[in-house]
Amino acid sequence: MNNPKQHTITAIESQKKNLNLPIRLKERTEFFTSLLFETLFDMEADVPKNIDLLASIFSDLSDLACWKHDESCSEIWDDYLTRFPTILEKLQLDAKAFLDSDPAANSIEEVYLAYPGFFAIAVYRFSHELYLMGFPLVPRLMTEYAHRLTGTEINAGAQIGDSFFIDHATGTIIGETVIIKNNVKIYQGVTLGAKYVTRDLKGTKRHPTVEDNVIIYANATILGGDTIIGKNSVIGGNVWLTKSVPKNSVISINRQLNIKTQDIYDK
Repeated sequence: MNNPKQHTITAIESQKKNLNLPIRLKERTEFFTSLLFETLFDMEADVPKNIDLLASIFSDLSDLACWKHDESCSEIWDDYLTRFPTILEKLQLDAKAFLDSDPAANSIEEVYLAYPGFFAIAVYRFSHELYLMGFPLVPRLMTEYAHRLTGTEINAGAQIGDSFFIDHATGTIIGETVIIKNNVKIYQGVTLGAKYVTRDLKGTKRHPTVEDNVIIYANATILGGDTIIGKNSVIGGNVWLTKSVPKNSVISINRQLNIKTQDIYDK
């Protein structure tokens, strides 16, 4: 009689032969991301010690996820490290945008510690630099970590300018080829996506461009690589857009709202 345990083990191992999927890559990436946030923002963090630890973790990540055959990706670290001050400068502008835009924000510290939108933007900025270096899997795991924690999905390939603000954040989706310029504000549930998805679109501009000083309200959907939202425009809640709008536009859905009142009598 066949041993069911051995039969199961053999079947599993056979299915895994063509995979190169060490699950610890995901776990180490999430720890790396969390430690990087702590290093840049925690006033009590031991920065020299953390930098050394980040370097060690990145060495593990590069061994697990390097796309170069028979070569090391560890040399990326030195370049990435030099980008930390610039990343921090951009994030300070983002945090100020939250503080300036949201009357519920009481301090910059509250933005850093409590705002899911800021955390999602921070992880995007961490991951985007690695994406630009052609190191694709780790950035994707970083942004999916933020997605899971915040409900906000920002692809590492998106190009996002300075002073970016996402209010409430939950349900926001920003695709890989989105371009967002400076001083843009978006609200929860906004989708900046593609008109349709097929594999042959890889490497093409599939997602919208949002120019300076645009506001996009909750649950608006804007689709298409040739769709441009002109600067200083306001896109209302629940709007569906698949074509460009000129600068200084105000786009809204014209629906009649009927409000009825009824008399309530005490019995």
